[in-house]
Amino acid sequence: MIGKFTGTKNIDWITLSLYMSLVFLGILMIYAATAIEFEKMSFLRSSAGKQATWILISIIALSVIYSLDWKLWQVFAYPLYSMTVASLIAVLLFGQVINGNKGWFIIMGQSLQPAEFAKFGTALAVASFLSSPNINLRDLRNQIIVFGIIFLPMFLIMLQGDMGSALVFLSFLVVLYREGLSPGYYALGFFLLGVLLLGLIFDPIYVAFALLAFGLWWMAKLVSQTKISNLARLARITRIGNYLASITGILGFILVWQPGFFGMSAFWEELGADKARLAGPALMALVFFPWMFFQGARKGFNRVGLVTAAIVVGVGLSYSANFVVFKALKPHQVDRILVWLKPDECKDCKSWYNLTQSKNAISSGGFLGKGYLQGSMTRLSYVPEQPTDFIFCTVGEEQGFVGSFVVICLFLALLLRLTILSERQKSNFARVYGYCLAGILFFHFILNLGMTMGLMPIIGIPLPFISRGGSSLLGFSVMIGVMLKMDYGRWKL
Repeated sequence: MIGKFTGTKNIDWITLSLYMSLVFLGILMIYAATAIEFEKMSFLRSSAGKQATWILISIIALSVIYSLDWKLWQVFAYPLYSMTVASLIAVLLFGQVINGNKGWFIIMGQSLQPAEFAKFGTALAVASFLSSPNINLRDLRNQIIVFGIIFLPMFLIMLQGDMGSALVFLSFLVVLYREGLSPGYYALGFFLLGVLLLGLIFDPIYVAFALLAFGLWWMAKLVSQTKISNLARLARITRIGNYLASITGILGFILVWQPGFFGMSAFWEELGADKARLAGPALMALVFFPWMFFQGARKGFNRVGLVTAAIVVGVGLSYSANFVVFKALKPHQVDRILVWLKPDECKDCKSWYNLTQSKNAISSGGFLGKGYLQGSMTRLSYVPEQPTDFIFCTVGEEQGFVGSFVVICLFLALLLRLTILSERQKSNFARVYGYCLAGILFFHFILNLGMTMGLMPIIGIPLPFISRGGSSLLGFSVMIGVMLKMDYGRWKL
């Protein structure tokens, strides 16, 4: 009877139950991670008490959202997006610095992070744009617009110094792929990411050598697969080019790894080791580019130009990544990257200590865990920022493998359910929004768990519904509420 008036008869109880289960587990884990606070303060002033207040606010917000017509979100998608972007600009001007990030407003003693709500605003704007008539992601103009919608708040959050929240906006690539963006963009993205990481792990000179060596090899293979005409002169030029490419590759290898091999040790020492090793890639480039133009003139610049552009961008990216990371970033941000990519070289930094304690806490739980409120590392606060960024350590230590597996299964079930809800929507706007929400949750989930186990850089990103944080909980609760209302509204279309 109540369902006839409130609409709860058709609410998706599976999604709501998964949401409530994760929120309930979150307050339990926060209480366990901050139990020592109760020796000094009352419940309402403690981390668990404040989180309980935010849970109540989030449930009220979810209920209010469910009482509204879901089409309001489509109508006001762009105004809400504009408001969230304006809040990101305002926090840069008037915000407070917390943990090195100028991304917080302090309102009545409570901290509020606009970046959490910018995800929601961006999801609405992306859904509104992609669901508009005659929008095709094969069109370059549409690609530029949707990338602009995504990267504007991402850039503003980067200016705040919050790289973790900024990276989450890459999750919108999930929905763009679902809506038809060319897989070539993703192949290019993975290539650039790989080159960037290699440029941070190894000396960029080695990366430049490897890319140019691949280019010379590919050019020689391309020529060998081409039917050369009977013109003896052209055939001779082609063979000479291949021989020259092979010899250049060998000389480049020697110059990079053993520059003194040619008996010019004094010259190389005077020049300097780094400049001496640059001679190898420089020599290879002097052969590669003329050979590329020759083959491009014969066969066309489509394939040849694409490979050449990839090599040039890759070399430039490997050098620029080194400069940006080691010259432009703050010391604590550099430590977080080094402890992920080169942990043996960063044993004296704070991030290495955080990661080590995180791994020890998770592994100490064993199969069944030490028991609720029995985690010694949790109780004694060995893991820094445990109620927020490293809350999964509490799960691992006190609930063990079994408890960690249950939490992971709950998240995966929620992601699967959101995907099912998205696919069964009759409205394109609702479908795109559902995939935006699933992508954001997936990135948060993967980055946070990977961070606590050393598989991802320590970037300071919360575990949705479980980590302490009112802005995060309220933001995700609002997004879940909107999705539930959209799913209920599909019956009326």
